[in-house]
Amino acid sequence: MTAIQIKNLTVSHTKDLRCLIRDLSFTLREQDKAAIIGEEGNGKSTLLKLIYDPSLIENYCEFSGEIIRPGRIGYLEQELPGYKTKMTLYEIFCAAPGFFDRTPAELSRSAQKLGMPTDIYYSDRALDTFSGGEKVKLRLLSLIIGQPDLLLLDEPSNDLDIPTLQWLEGFIADSEIPVLYISHDETLLENTANVIIHMEQVHRKTIPVCTVSRCGYLEYVNRREAARSHQTQVARKEQAEYEKQQEKFRRIQSRVEHEQNAISRQDPHGGRLLKKKMAAVKSMERRFEREHSEMTQLPETEDEIFVRFSPEITSSRGKTILDLHLDTLANEGGELARNIHLHINGGEKVCIVGRNGAGKTTLLRLIAEQLLPRTDIQAAYMPQNYADRMDMSLTPVEFLSRTGDKDELTAIRTYLGSMRYTAAETEHAIAELSGGQKAKLYFIAMNLNRCDVLLLDEPTRNFSPLSGPVIRNALREYGGTVISVSHDRKFIAEVFDRVFTIK
Repeated sequence: MTAIQIKNLTVSHTKDLRCLIRDLSFTLREQDKAAIIGEEGNGKSTLLKLIYDPSLIENYCEFSGEIIRPGRIGYLEQELPGYKTKMTLYEIFCAAPGFFDRTPAELSRSAQKLGMPTDIYYSDRALDTFSGGEKVKLRLLSLIIGQPDLLLLDEPSNDLDIPTLQWLEGFIADSEIPVLYISHDETLLENTANVIIHMEQVHRKTIPVCTVSRCGYLEYVNRREAARSHQTQVARKEQAEYEKQQEKFRRIQSRVEHEQNAISRQDPHGGRLLKKKMAAVKSMERRFEREHSEMTQLPETEDEIFVRFSPEITSSRGKTILDLHLDTLANEGGELARNIHLHINGGEKVCIVGRNGAGKTTLLRLIAEQLLPRTDIQAAYMPQNYADRMDMSLTPVEFLSRTGDKDELTAIRTYLGSMRYTAAETEHAIAELSGGQKAKLYFIAMNLNRCDVLLLDEPTRNFSPLSGPVIRNALREYGGTVISVSHDRKFIAEVFDRVFTIK
């Protein structure tokens, strides 16, 4: 049975007329778990909103094409409006479609399926008093009690701790209805997706390309890389052969033109022969032009970001970067952990992990307060909430500039280009940029400022899964010290020497 059909869908921004999606068609069936991937700003969330309710995008986008929807859709939006987070669970469930149509036994089964207490529906606790993982489970519960025919999930893996991520993988993989979802977590994609919808913007973000592939994530990435490598190899070989042909053709053409200019008017027979030669040369030229238009083109794919820290940035291996002793770790909500001892030397890469609400961000903030003022190191802090240390009214160039001199501005624009910013985006206010574009600015600033100690709170959370390997490689090769909080399993496994768990 078909769950949803998209036919020849085209979506464009009404403000700048930029096309986000062009002529996209796909069908989802009952057992499909379809992941939408792509860089930030490519229209992934817009596509989910459009499928759920076109009125959600009508103030900034217009579309054409056909969307054939199932009867009931459950939509998990990326961020809840502030007022909803203040609602009690009872208020949230009362507003959920189908809540009053379900019997107590059905409600109980739904709660048990998500590992929640059977009386959770009647709690007077506000949603924002729960941890990130609990919020996702509660919001999913409010969807499944409506018995939807399709689930749309926009970044459900954001801010989840590792146990909850593993639970979410099982929830998606075992779902009896199709799931269309967006995620940046490569491990989750590898363990759940059987359909990949890749949204790209090529030619400096002027042309949208959507690829639909009925396979798993790893298979898609491997196929894509193999096809791109083969097409590039063939295109370059054909181009080299074409250039050889052109060189040979130019020599022939030059010789015939020279003979034409030198021939005597008293030799009409020779003139006729040269006319035939020139006609043959023109015919050859037309044939080459036709062959050139049919040559294999270089693959039209979105370029990966380029991140590499200067090899000059290093930390002295014998230097003590941090020697932290805390009897108690607490925040405004009370005590979080006890007896913390963290000793880090120069060049070490340490990751802090733990369940949601364990105090990881609180601890990293305390470490930042100690290290940022020091003059013997050059520390940088990338918070989870970018606005904490970023003036959102500045443009990317203004945010990165310190002196404003010509050489610095040239370096800044070079870095922004390597991170795939368009010229127009470098002049936008940071507030208008996506989460991934804001994260890139922190990485550029760390490099420009030659920071040798990086304090990173969930640094990979807003990068696309195809950019994840680039970020991991850059930090693995980085010569300085890294202290990070993360739930990204590939990031933890590939970058860090030690993992520190808060319990």
